[in-house]
Amino acid sequence: MEKIGKVVLAYSGGLDTSVILKWLQDTYGCEVVTFTADIGQGEELEPAREKARMFGVRSIYIEDLREEFVRDFVFPMFRANTVYEGEYLLGTSIARPLIARRLVEIAQRENADAISHGATGKGNDQVRFELGAYALMPNVKIIAPWREWDLLSRDRLLAYADTHGIPVDFKKRRGGAPFSMDANLLHISYEGGILEDPAAEPPAKGMWRLTVPVEKAPGKPEDVELAFRAGDLVAINGRRMKAHELLAELNRLGGKHGVGRLDLVENRYVGMKSRGCYETPGGTILLRAHRAIESLTLDREVAHLKDELMPRYASIVYNGYWWSPERRALQALIDHTQGNVNGTVTVRLYKGNVIVVSRKSPDSLFDERISTFEDDQGAYDQADAGGFIKLNALRMRIAANRAAAPKKKAAADRRARKAGKSEG
Repeated sequence: MEKIGKVVLAYSGGLDTSVILKWLQDTYGCEVVTFTADIGQGEELEPAREKARMFGVRSIYIEDLREEFVRDFVFPMFRANTVYEGEYLLGTSIARPLIARRLVEIAQRENADAISHGATGKGNDQVRFELGAYALMPNVKIIAPWREWDLLSRDRLLAYADTHGIPVDFKKRRGGAPFSMDANLLHISYEGGILEDPAAEPPAKGMWRLTVPVEKAPGKPEDVELAFRAGDLVAINGRRMKAHELLAELNRLGGKHGVGRLDLVENRYVGMKSRGCYETPGGTILLRAHRAIESLTLDREVAHLKDELMPRYASIVYNGYWWSPERRALQALIDHTQGNVNGTVTVRLYKGNVIVVSRKSPDSLFDERISTFEDDQGAYDQADAGGFIKLNALRMRIAANRAAAPKKKAAADRRARKAGKSEG
């Protein structure tokens, strides 16, 4: 086994990463540095510090990254209107590049030999963490315990925890929730357990922590005004806030009205299909509003180009290539398109729906003088449309004439033969 003196572990303080912490100490005989990121998962993080101290960890990093997460990762992704496979707003995917970067930065600061994470060998997160780490620290060593150890069941994890005095939450010991959860400011995901049967309806209790069911949502709609500057949300109902505060407020508003639930079977990068349930109330509102303000301010061909590139951008993010040159290149193009994406959009929230009711912008390309159905005072010469249509139809007219030529010749030949017979 390769000699490792010090390793930086992405540490949540839960059962898996607590077992990993002790396993790293025992298996590699190394010093472990823990890193815990607050990206809005809504959990108290100080217990992670206490657990780490129990096992002699001297360097413990617990960092509030909520503003950076939304400002530098979520918002740039939403400038592209990013949706994976038509539905998923990439709540888990977009959190991984930030965590990977901080793992690398801490490893460099601590002169560590390796980094480690708790992602399994079946999922996407192992790819995302490690691609990010290699992109930022090419020669970094990575320890992925789930690909090395034999603790491949909950019973074995619990037995290891009991043997080494690792505290285990009562719910975990009893089986815990019937699914696995991942949470941050953009979303909560639910996977595994009873959700592994795609035909099984998600349970009414124990899930959906951010949103009320639509039947219990208020019977009265609520209008919300979102203000954008250079493609990013900057204010809600006239109130300017920091990036993470804006998303938290959208989550509150959307959750109250049952907005943003999704039940999806998706294609993982590692090759298998996976069923996941997601809650993304704030992101669902943000996507609808951003597309609405772009509809006023983007040139037609620029908007269509963005829509063509978006699925590629979404796959890049989903598959873990945030720090790749292709993502950076696409981001530069996307950001270039957002300079005039300024203005306000009013959306109506009602029973799980986000309905755009108003949009306005100082940089609007909508010209009412030209678009009107009333007298436009000569702003648009309707006679021009005839030539425009005829020129655009030219290639199709040529092809149609070409296709019809044999039939016309055959008909002419038949007429000629008929005429010859009549003369005879």
